[in-house]
Amino acid sequence: MSYLESLRVFVRVVELGSITAGGRDLRLSPAVASNRIKDLENRFGVRLLNRTTRKLTPTEIGRAFFDHAQRVIDTLDEAEALVSSFSGKPQGVIRLTAPLGLGRRLIAPLVPTFCEQNPGVDVRLRLSDRNVNIVEDAIDLAFFLGQPADSTLKWRKIADAPRSLVAAPAYLERHGIPQRPEDLAEHNCLLLRYPRSPEYFWQLQTQSGPQKMMVGGRFDTDDGDVLRAWALGGHGIANRPDYEVAADLAAGDLVRVLPDTPPLPAQFGCLTPHRRLQDPKVRIFADFAVRELKKIF
Repeated sequence: MSYLESLRVFVRVVELGSITAGGRDLRLSPAVASNRIKDLENRFGVRLLNRTTRKLTPTEIGRAFFDHAQRVIDTLDEAEALVSSFSGKPQGVIRLTAPLGLGRRLIAPLVPTFCEQNPGVDVRLRLSDRNVNIVEDAIDLAFFLGQPADSTLKWRKIADAPRSLVAAPAYLERHGIPQRPEDLAEHNCLLLRYPRSPEYFWQLQTQSGPQKMMVGGRFDTDDGDVLRAWALGGHGIANRPDYEVAADLAAGDLVRVLPDTPPLPAQFGCLTPHRRLQDPKVRIFADFAVRELKKIF
């Protein structure tokens, strides 16, 4: 088992490019993860990794060994999944990811209930508004707002998530209420942006069909909850999912802007690498999450 554990550590270290990150992902200290790598190198009498102060890369033999070790780990995971399917008791770890706001509000509350119902499963939830490489990060299930571009992944739609343009009453008192979509050009629009982010325009629903509006503002962020906070603070107009701002709208802290031409709804669903669909614990969590989340939309 120690050898298999060392293989698993080596694979995750190479995938994440860091002993610290690979160890953390497997809940091991950097020292323990480093010792696992050294055990493998001592076993074979070769160096598997080149280490510098800035980065870690596999040696030529390390890259070849990684390809085979990765297949071993994948085969082992598939074997464990097969046994779980016959036993009816899912076992192991599920790695989930979701955008920050969506994850906090909708996904995180599901985890304790699922784990109570399935005591053999551990859940690791990673939240980020940045694009996540599902395959490289070994994600089992990714919850997603929008239209995924990667056709190699299995997309399961949960619902359409309505969106609204919102602003604080104080902002509208100071800067005026937009009367038509073109008026947005005169306002501070709060944008969700990060490297390779596509959000430099908003698509609104009009009587003549979807209309793409170029928008801009004085500041942007890669955190959706920061956008909401800025809007609540009276700093501009934000384009947010209704589930995120429903309480603010009900309380009057935010109001809808251009309610007759709202943004196009975002598709809400989950992405899964095709091979992960064979794993009972992933399939069971996906079914559970879809069932619970459809009650909200």
